[in-house]
Amino acid sequence: MRVLITGAAGFLGSNLCDRFLREGHEVVGLDNFITGHPDNIAHLMGNDRFSFVRHNISEYTYVAGPLDGVLHFASPASPIDYLVLPIQTLKVGSLGTHNSLGLAKAKGARFFLASTSEVYGDPMVHPQVESYWGNVNPIGPRGVYDEAKRFAEAITMAYHRTHGVDTRIVRIFNTYGPRMQLDDGRVVPNFVGQAVRKEPLTVYGDGSQTRSFCYVSDLVEGIVRLLNSDEHEPVNIGNPDEITILEFAEAINRITGNQAGIKFEPMARTKGDPQRRRPDISKAKRFLNDWEPAIPLEEGMRKTIEYFAKLV
Repeated sequence: MRVLITGAAGFLGSNLCDRFLREGHEVVGLDNFITGHPDNIAHLMGNDRFSFVRHNISEYTYVAGPLDGVLHFASPASPIDYLVLPIQTLKVGSLGTHNSLGLAKAKGARFFLASTSEVYGDPMVHPQVESYWGNVNPIGPRGVYDEAKRFAEAITMAYHRTHGVDTRIVRIFNTYGPRMQLDDGRVVPNFVGQAVRKEPLTVYGDGSQTRSFCYVSDLVEGIVRLLNSDEHEPVNIGNPDEITILEFAEAINRITGNQAGIKFEPMARTKGDPQRRRPDISKAKRFLNDWEPAIPLEEGMRKTIEYFAKLV
């Protein structure tokens, strides 16, 4: 195949580039480096099956030659990024998705949208199933990301129903691994950075809020299976093993040998954060050849910590 990956220099986009190239496909990477980093794709620049276009997908986009797939992964994805870049986040979810879909339609390519568990907001249904419509505050500070992704899903399905574009939608739950940004504000880099620096880990509230962490290679495997499936409607990809933030902090300290402990801060600093997050992956198992995460949390965290230790 020849595929276009938007957001190619980001955490997930660069790992996807690696996977497609490893399988012998040709990849056109597109990124404007607003949150992605050139270091994430530097190792690909000598590969004759990889080409790169520095461009903002929210603007008119032209790609020469045939495409078999358009995978839209461009977007600020961490709270620090999308709170600093709210307009850009809304644009890439709306205009960027529109442009990516238009390109897929013009090329007769399969379109793949990277959506998010944030479409469920602070969920009142637990675990979250794809049929749940969510509990999102559209005018809250996080709404710029949540609603951008909800719009992206809506226009993707509109292109599928109206224009017959062959579409796929993945709802990505918390994912971690090498190439995350150390300062992106999410819990994994926050905790790992503090632990490697031998600082106390900052837990907001009492730490009873939960997340479910999926290692990046497991996520990429699920994405590839979904791309090759026949399912057009959203599919959750994530780890159903739920853990409290306090338990996660204790695990990070144990793995790193950090003796500095944990400090608690008021929850107000993370206003709008969902209190519980856990995917129901029964649909993924049903449609994606029994997909489920294979990398245990401790194994994945050791690989991630090793990566971050080089950056601190």
